[in-house]
Amino acid sequence: MFTLAEVASLSDIQPTYRILKPWWDVFMDYLAVVMLMVAIFAGTMQLTKDQVVCLPVLQSTVNPKVQPDTAGKADFTTVETTTGQEEASIRTVSFDAPTVTPDILSRVTSSQYQPTESDQEVKKELKDSSGRKTNLDFQQYVFINQMCYHLALPWYSKYFPYLVLIHTIILIVSSNFWFKYPKTCSKIEHFVSILGKCFESPWTTKALSETACEDSEENKQRLTGAQSLPKYVSTSSDEGSPSASTPMITKSGFKFSADKPMIEIPSVTILDKKDGEQAKALFEKVRKFRAHVEDSDLIYKLYVGQTVIKTVKFIFILCYTANFVNTISFEHICNPKVEHLIGYTQFECTHNMAYMLKKLLISYISLICVYGFICLYTLFWLFRIPLKEYSFEKVREESSFSDIPDVKNDFAFLLHMVDQYDQLYSKRFGVFLSEVSENKLRGISLNHEWTYEKLRQHVSRNAQDKQELHLFMLSGVPDAVFDLTDLDVLKLELIPEAKITAKISQMTNLQELHLYHCPAKVEQTAFSFLRDHLRCLHVKFTDVAEIPAWVYLLKTLRELYLIGNLNSENNKMIGLESLRELRHLKILHVKSNLTKIPPNITDVAPHLTKLVIHNDGTKLVVLNSLKKMTNVAELELQNCELERIPHAIFSLSNLQELDLKSNSIRTIEEIISFQHLKRLTCLKLWHNKIVSIPSSITHVKNLESLYLSNNKLETLPAAVFSLQKLRCLDVSYNSIAVIPVEIGLLQNLQHFHITGNKVDVLPKQLFKCVKLRTLSLGQNCITSIPDKVSQLLQLTYLELKGNCLDRLPATLGQCQLLRKSGLVVEDHLFDTLPSEVKEVLNQDTGIPFANGI
Repeated sequence: MFTLAEVASLSDIQPTYRILKPWWDVFMDYLAVVMLMVAIFAGTMQLTKDQVVCLPVLQSTVNPKVQPDTAGKADFTTVETTTGQEEASIRTVSFDAPTVTPDILSRVTSSQYQPTESDQEVKKELKDSSGRKTNLDFQQYVFINQMCYHLALPWYSKYFPYLVLIHTIILIVSSNFWFKYPKTCSKIEHFVSILGKCFESPWTTKALSETACEDSEENKQRLTGAQSLPKYVSTSSDEGSPSASTPMITKSGFKFSADKPMIEIPSVTILDKKDGEQAKALFEKVRKFRAHVEDSDLIYKLYVGQTVIKTVKFIFILCYTANFVNTISFEHICNPKVEHLIGYTQFECTHNMAYMLKKLLISYISLICVYGFICLYTLFWLFRIPLKEYSFEKVREESSFSDIPDVKNDFAFLLHMVDQYDQLYSKRFGVFLSEVSENKLRGISLNHEWTYEKLRQHVSRNAQDKQELHLFMLSGVPDAVFDLTDLDVLKLELIPEAKITAKISQMTNLQELHLYHCPAKVEQTAFSFLRDHLRCLHVKFTDVAEIPAWVYLLKTLRELYLIGNLNSENNKMIGLESLRELRHLKILHVKSNLTKIPPNITDVAPHLTKLVIHNDGTKLVVLNSLKKMTNVAELELQNCELERIPHAIFSLSNLQELDLKSNSIRTIEEIISFQHLKRLTCLKLWHNKIVSIPSSITHVKNLESLYLSNNKLETLPAAVFSLQKLRCLDVSYNSIAVIPVEIGLLQNLQHFHITGNKVDVLPKQLFKCVKLRTLSLGQNCITSIPDKVSQLLQLTYLELKGNCLDRLPATLGQCQLLRKSGLVVEDHLFDTLPSEVKEVLNQDTGIPFANGI
């Protein structure tokens, strides 16, 4: 037999699972324990006590006179004592037994019995008989008891304890199967673990406390009026959704938002760093668990299934058990058909456990009825309300987190079960489903880590000598950033939850903002400040949808830099139609993969002065929109796979600088058309595949800068040197072997670069260009430098490294502006100079000499 402890272990569930056991499950567990006790008690009683006692039933009345001489049969005399009378009557029963033991006679005599003459004869005969005592009569009784136990006793009376035990075990297994089934127990285990941590996390208390504080603050503000608000907080009454004219994210209905200063909530905003990290981990766990559990309803179906099984089991037990209540009785008639052994065909038996079993059966039926009614109530609860949907409406109202999403399927069912235990679990769990709560936590942790002093250490000076702060991969924008009032440039990169609050109005020097993969949200007051003060904006994105809508409303914006994919099918040739609102935009820089210039750019064309398109190698085909940009002074079309100079460019009458870098241009015969561009002064055709310069270049008389580096030129035509206004000529990294003597005609030449060619001789006419400041002759085949280099009195930079020189001319000392830092040459060549020349070159410089500098 099982012990109570062994059987009870079948229903042993981890204590942490108690939050998923509603009152009916707990009650049914106790009922199951009581039924187990009934089964164990009944089984114990049945095993330890005699089962049945049987006596033979006489076939006819026997003469009280005992006949001593019967044919091979012994006589057995019994005495019946009548209560209330002091007389005994002797009844002689004949058994088909060969012998009768003397102790039988001793049991049937009494002190009041007066022996008769026949009795004396029997005694005399027994006294004379001899034999071995075998207790055969006792064996006969035991035999009959066993036979009648199996034949006469109803089967339910014999197996009642075992049936109760089996039924109870089935019910216990059915109640707890969902805790053990692998497909559900893993989800339940994770849910209970996360729920416990959410309940105990300090962040839940702090978040709820903050909302309470903020509610009280908002109530005060409503009572005192809008004038009590800080000047940088928006007083817009429309907090639910942004208006059409201001596409900013104003306070979106949440009871607390990032636009409130930290001082409004004094002590509760300080969160221990360890607690903060644990809370952030909980947000991630809850997000993943929700995504994992919401896609199925297996737990719900399994719980409904096991409840249905218990209900069917209850009906089955009640139906068949009720039929056997009356079969349990104290008296039973037994016909074992062993007359050849005992001599009797019928016996009357008593079941001494009948009374107790009947009481236990009635008790068991009562327990089963209670158990069944609870099962019916459970089914009613399961189907009465949609348990696969859970709304946090009450939690949103009480906790002021209006963005807590409703959940469904198994996630919703588990929360319904938890509500039966304690609804406070759901309230505290809902805090970790709120994005506002998560952002608030991130903001508190972020502000705690990034203080004003730490941010000040990250401020640097950029190339334009402006104070710049670059924030990278943070969870948000620290509030202390807006206290850096002297900041000129703010760079925000990979900050998905960046929020610009009204405090940015304190940054009066801010004119340049960089948003790299950072779809920043701004409040209405912050937008008003940016609209009036921001001059330059850089936006780097993956998809156009990441460009904040408020960007298109910055009416005073001067420069806009867009870097990202603008040519995907989803973008429909980019949403630049809103650029028409940027009425003061002067510079538009697009780095993308365009196949044509978007027609929408013409919306800003009338006032655009500089257009830069940097493609990633995608061929730019359609350029007709360029004709409408009559005011463009600078145009850059880089890496656009252009094979010729686009004809649309020749319509830009105000064009001053043209840059066609990194294309596939092989011929520039169209250069003659540049004569119509009277203002063109700078032409950059570098990093192409140009093999020759046409003589028609002489018609571009106003050209001052010509960049032809990294092409395939082998010669420089004399026509180039007819450009009298040319001040910069760059033909580096070609295959030029000779510098024409006509170079001396360029009297205004200030910068000449011919590095990386095949020049071996420098013509003396080169040194007639007395205005030269920069002369790059490196990586050629030059063997000597003429002494006439001394004529270049304005020379500040001279590159000679990578040639075949064996010495330097001493006349370098006469180049008054040349210093050692501007002389790029090998160390051993510098040492060949006279000491007095070295002193002149080292004058007024503390920079140590280094190769290549």
